[in-house]
Amino acid sequence: MSSQRYDYEFVAPSSTVYHKERRSEKHLVHWFRKGLRLHDNPALKEGLKDAATFRCIFIIDPWFAGSSNVGIIKWRFLLQSLEDLDQSLRKLNSRLFVIRGQPAGVLPKLFKEWRTNVLSFEEDPEPYGRVRDEKILALCQDVGIKVISRTSHTLYPLQKIIEKNGGSPPLTYRQFQNILRAMDPPASPESTVTLTTIGRAKTPQYANDDDYCVPTLEELGFDTEGLMPAVWKGGESEALIRLERHLERKAWVASFGRPKMTPQSLLASSTGLSPYLRFGCLSVRLFYQSLSELYRKVRKAPPPLSLHGQVLWREFFYCAATNNANFDRMVGNPICVQIPWDKNAEAFSKWANGQTGFPWIDAIMTQLRQEGWIHHLARHAVACFLTRGDLWISWEEGMKSNSPGV
Repeated sequence: MSSQRYDYEFVAPSSTVYHKERRSEKHLVHWFRKGLRLHDNPALKEGLKDAATFRCIFIIDPWFAGSSNVGIIKWRFLLQSLEDLDQSLRKLNSRLFVIRGQPAGVLPKLFKEWRTNVLSFEEDPEPYGRVRDEKILALCQDVGIKVISRTSHTLYPLQKIIEKNGGSPPLTYRQFQNILRAMDPPASPESTVTLTTIGRAKTPQYANDDDYCVPTLEELGFDTEGLMPAVWKGGESEALIRLERHLERKAWVASFGRPKMTPQSLLASSTGLSPYLRFGCLSVRLFYQSLSELYRKVRKAPPPLSLHGQVLWREFFYCAATNNANFDRMVGNPICVQIPWDKNAEAFSKWANGQTGFPWIDAIMTQLRQEGWIHHLARHAVACFLTRGDLWISWEEGMKSNSPGV
């Protein structure tokens, strides 16, 4: 249990519970945000214990829907992931309820209608998510809802890393690695939710169930004419297939060297996992453990910390952002250099649309627009070109450029 020391359960005063007559029964709402999966979902598993009813929801938050850097390819990936999750839940005699609105507005109505007294969700390490969840915790306290939250989007409880660094996040990767070396390995992933896990809990059905279906891109207002076939198919099912393919690359793990760059490296790989980790279709803990076990099997030795380099870089940046509400902007960000960037709308538009006249840069931006993915070296190239390398335009503008990427 030490690995979950920084997870929390909040129990509201019983005097404020919506439905006192049903307090003896447990009525669960599990709120999916990231973590769009049934494997390694400790918050959902904990919530299901002794539950009489449960409903799994996803809220299409206007903040996400209106975010200028969320394009059609990212939306398609998300909707495919929700469809896959809904199908998996239906195999368990349940379903996914998709709701539109701000969480603080729609949750109280659902709690009252569904007689909810327990809410569970995966801890969100990002600044926006932390602020949102603080509001939801306060709301639940007011209406008597028990809250269960668990760490599973990151390998470690990030607050534990921060505490071991004297109360502030480590700001160099070497410092971050030194802290991890002094910590226990990440917690093992939880087993997949099954009918046995659910036990006697039921998901009530309603006459208006169609109101809660996963929307289409067209229903969300997107023009899909000319949209190319998906290179990245969203969902937990696809993520687990890709993980198996990734692990089949035993030769690379056995030799343990950096993969050599080839022209094909710039193409989307059938073993690519980054968007699945981003949306939580694949558990980072399952990936970490699977790679470690494969290394032990092939090399007959404990895996070095460097084996998980790319995943640990992800962890490093989540840790740096976790207590920094302005992590995604320059002004007010204590760890960001304040730079007097230029304003050049014409140059920025050419960069965003692959019309700079530099073939390498334009090819990368075209690939991003059409496929929703580019190699990390390509990301470095276009980011450098936009900022200090050529155009001297803020990285914030690049982040807000309606990028379609997943």
